[in-house]
Amino acid sequence: MQCGGAHLDVRNVSLVRARLNALLDQADGDVVLDLSGVERIDATALGMLTAAHLRAERAGHHLVLRNCTKEIRRVLAVTHLNRILHIDRNSLQLSA
Repeated sequence: MQCGGAHLDVRNVSLVRARLNALLDQADGDVVLDLSGVERIDATALGMLTAAHLRAERAGHHLVLRNCTKEIRRVLAVTHLNRILHIDRNSLQLSA
C-alpha cells in the first residue's frame, strides 16, 4: 500500500488507518506500507502504525514499512519503534 502525501499525521491518519486495516483483515501474508515521499510523521500516525503492527501480529502476519526516509527512520529510532516495527532494510533510502 502506498501511503501518499508528504505528511502522515492527524489530518490523514484516519484514511490511512481504514485502508491499512482493510488490507490487514484480508491479508494472506505480510502487508507492506510504502512510505516513500512521506517526509513527516506525528504521534497520531506513530500510534496508528503501532496499532496496525499489533493487529498484523495477532493475525500471524507482519506490517512491513518500506522506503522510509532518513527523517522517518530518525523518528522511529528516537521513539524506539524501530525495535518493534518491521522495517524493510533492503529498501532504506540512502541520503546525505
